[in-house]
Formats: sequence, structure tokens, C-alpha cells
Amino acid sequence: MKYRINKNWLILLAALAVGGLAAMGAKNYLATQLAAIQTRNEPQAMLEVVVAKTNLPRGSAISAETVAVRPVPREWAHSGAITPDQFGRAEGLVLAHPAVAGEAVLWAQLEGQRAPTFSARLAPGQRAVTVPVDEISSLSGMVEPGDLIDIVVSARNGTRNFTFSLLQSVSVLATGTRVSADERDGDGRARTFTTITLDTSPEDAKRIIAAREVGRVTALLRAPGDTAEVSLARSEANALLGLLSATEPGVSTVPVIYGGGPITNGQHMHRRVPPDDPEADAR
Repeated sequence: MKYRINKNWLILLAALAVGGLAAMGAKNYLATQLAAIQTRNEPQAMLEVVVAKTNLPRGSAISAETVAVRPVPREWAHSGAITPDQFGRAEGLVLAHPAVAGEAVLWAQLEGQRAPTFSARLAPGQRAVTVPVDEISSLSGMVEPGDLIDIVVSARNGTRNFTFSLLQSVSVLATGTRVSADERDGDGRARTFTTITLDTSPEDAKRIIAAREVGRVTALLRAPGDTAEVSLARSEANALLGLLSATEPGVSTVPVIYGGGPITNGQHMHRRVPPDDPEADAR
């Protein structure tokens, strides 16, 4: 004898199973959310650190006028941050790298302290781009970290060569692997290098990369404090060297109108002679 299962009972059992699973899931979710709320309400362990009151440039001294104390969650505090009880040792020291307003001042940012990571030398929004150089464009190794340089590009466009200033007053972050002007070889001589690393904006970094692809990049060293603007005009190399002459055969510096338009190669100007000129035939 065969028993027939009522379909209504199957549907009921399936609904109960699904409901049970949903209830268990809701219970677990509520328990997780409750634990998170309790964690947020619990007081966090705080740590007071020294922060910059305003954006402080390189060379700023650490003092009560330039920094303040701010509590931050201990788990978020930088291990190298200066704390209030350490302020006495930091007061009077000078920033080797800029500090951002509201952010903790690190021991690594101070001159004479342990070297910071290279990325710490960049201000927010800036990029470091490395450019290969040769003996001419590196000024025979005389560029130092911290110097300001102009970037000049020599490029060829079709049959013409152009030279122009691409960027001005760009700060040198490093020469080769040197990041400080005080670093020397063992015998006291400046180290040679084949690359320089520059502090630029993202857009200027892309322009430098593009210039390397189409031409030659040269560095021009500026005097300390020299921020004068120079012309950005694109000049033809031959014109800069005075190789274009106005007296060259077949070259006219004055446009001549002939027959309603400028004279082209193969056309010649004919001098008009008055009709009563007895020498007209001879001419």
C-alpha cells in the first residue's frame, strides 16, 4: 500500500525551514551590530601627540607658537610622533621637511634626526619623477639636493629643431641616491650621478616624461633665491645660433605682392618702364 504525501505539508515544512534559517541569520546580525555599538561606546585609549598648528615649511623651528597638542586614538598614532613629554627635546629643532597643519610632527621630519622615508619629503599632491642626465645636463655633477633648476627641452619637429623652457624653479629632491647635499664620497668629493629626482606636480611630471620621449632634457641651475620668470617661447635652434641669414640667395624677409598674392619660387618681378622712356626697348 503506497502512501501519498500531501503537497500542502511539503510547502509548510519548506516554509518552516526557510523561516528558521532567516531567524538564525537575523539573530546573528543583531548580535554583531550590538557588539559593534558597545565597542563604539566604550572609551578609546587616547594618546596626546604634537601637531603642526599651520602648514610649516622646511626650516621652521619647533616651538610653542608653531605646534600644539592633540589627542588621537592610540591605535592610530604614528610610532614616530613627538609626544608632549618629548617636546623639551624637540623644541628649537628645525624641520628638514614640511609639516601639514593638524598632522602629527614626526621625529623623522626634524634635521639631525634619523632619515625619513623618501616619500615623507613630498608635500601632499606632489610627485617625485626621476630623469636621467648626462655630464652636460647634470652640470658635471654640481647639482645638489635642494637646488632649484629650470628644465629646458631640445626637440625636433619635422625638419626643424626647437629649444624651449619646459619648467622653471623645480626643486631637486635627490641626485642619484643622494638626498642630502652633505653626503660625500669617502675622499670628500661630491658623488657622481646619472639621474636627478625632481619635486613636481602630477601634470608637470607627465610633461617631463613626454619631453624625454621626443627630445633631450637639460637642467639649468638657478642661484639660491632666484625665482625670476623666463620666457617660455619655443625658439628654432638655427635662429638661436644665428644661422638664419636674411641675405641668403632666394630668401626674402619682406613679403612681395605679385598678381594678387605673394611671389612663389619660379616667379620674377618685372620692372615697369614708362611708355615714353626711349630706353624701354633696350630693357
